[in-house]
Amino acid sequence: MKYIIFILAIIGFSVNAQQTTMHCGYDFTSYVVLDVHEAGKKENIKNLHITIVDSLGNDVINSNNQYSWKNADKPMVFNSNYRIGDDDKRLPEGATATKERWFFPYSGDTYLISVANSFPADNFSIKVEDIDGAENGGKYKTVIIPLYSYNMYILCSNQSQQATMKFGRKMNKPIDIVLEKESL
Repeated sequence: MKYIIFILAIIGFSVNAQQTTMHCGYDFTSYVVLDVHEAGKKENIKNLHITIVDSLGNDVINSNNQYSWKNADKPMVFNSNYRIGDDDKRLPEGATATKERWFFPYSGDTYLISVANSFPADNFSIKVEDIDGAENGGKYKTVIIPLYSYNMYILCSNQSQQATMKFGRKMNKPIDIVLEKESL
């Protein structure tokens, strides 16, 4: 009987230890998500050029994957979230599938960029440009918006981190950016 209790205790401690060290698929990665639209409209404006810039407005370069695990030594450029189909590949524009879902499932039609959890967001800003205004029915004004650490979607956090964030700004909410068209 002593051995059975001893074995059950060992199994209990082992299960508890495994639960506290579990990892998720987004370990060490966060996302910055943008909802970019015109005033009074909900639809995201397509084909914008959105980058992370420094205090002088220069594009931030991801030198040696310092800020993101993707696109080493390239400017940090946001991409549009897109739908994937049954085969887990990007769906062409206008196509449908039975298991259709978003590539980044935590947001819908948005712009996003993957960054490291250690990304110093408070040191940078977001620059939104409409380079080819003809595609959007008119050119939008360029805006630069400060970035803050609470703007990051931190996807692998423990319960104590979530509990401390209950009072303040809600986590994992897209940055709302409203653009104006340039006057002719």
